[in-house]
Amino acid sequence: MPLKELITKVAQELVDEPAQVSVTELEGGDHTLLELRVAKPDLGKVIGREGRTAQALRSILSATSAKLGRRAHLDIID
Repeated sequence: MPLKELITKVAQELVDEPAQVSVTELEGGDHTLLELRVAKPDLGKVIGREGRTAQALRSILSATSAKLGRRAHLDIID
């Protein structure tokens, strides 16, 4: 699914340890849940100041999933 690949690629570009980036995709009907896991030191880089980076990731995911006719949600797991 392109949503998982999109979030994986963007997250890998943001962190210092791209090999530690893991995205799990859980599907249910027309809704998709993506769980993003990164190394502990990189967690702040993915969340960003006041959550701005995380919100930007969610906005990109929302726009992409709308084009695919699906709904998607991103959880960042620590």
